[in-house]
Amino acid sequence: MRTESTGPGAFRIEFDSPGELAAVERASLAVGGLLLPSSEALPSDTRLALTLRVAGGPEVAVAARVVAALPGALALELEGTPAEIVGKLLAPPVSAAAAAAPESSESSEAAAEAPAASGSLWEQLRRMTPPQRMLLAPKADRLARALLVQDSDPQVLFALLKNPRLSLDEVLRVAKSSFLSFQAAELILKTNPWFANLDVRVALIRNPKLPTPFALRILPTLPDNEVRAIAKGAATSMPLKQAALKRIVGS
Repeated sequence: MRTESTGPGAFRIEFDSPGELAAVERASLAVGGLLLPSSEALPSDTRLALTLRVAGGPEVAVAARVVAALPGALALELEGTPAEIVGKLLAPPVSAAAAAAPESSESSEAAAEAPAASGSLWEQLRRMTPPQRMLLAPKADRLARALLVQDSDPQVLFALLKNPRLSLDEVLRVAKSSFLSFQAAELILKTNPWFANLDVRVALIRNPKLPTPFALRILPTLPDNEVRAIAKGAATSMPLKQAALKRIVGS
């Protein structure tokens, strides 16, 4: 696979053969993602314009979003149905009308639920690499999310928080996870509907993985009974316990 930057936020990617495309499809395209070799560490959610091509075949324009910057590569989430993208790359030239046909909502939903199409969903997720699960998480359906929320990879949990269909109960499970990362905690704190929920705030402040500065930001928003529990021993750090004691004494 050869990659070339063609401008700001634009890349051209050429696969040497249909066989190489098939290998990439198994590794990441099948779940709507792509690992783009790059030394450029772009921030998450950066929008990219990709031009994909198999040697000797037609060019296919695909919009993408950066999910995460990995060592020597960018994990991308592609827009569109994976099967449709691969089909266009391998198909002979088609008429302009056929090429412009809009993607149906049914095919989009089918793509989002593709992991459950054959075999056990648990087995499919277990066989995926962490980057593959990370690419799947932002578009996973309810059944896949129920498994991904138990993932031991902090980057997968962070990617899961970017799923627009995530429920408050699922956010709560991420907040309680022993694999909570700084980035995931920060995103929860910055998302007002999540931070407004008392159960989510309590789960975060009781999680030993939560950075102390975040815990100190949450403490003033908690009711007195929760603050007393922290002061009596539920604190995850000495600065947090001292701040809780100070509030109780001052009240």
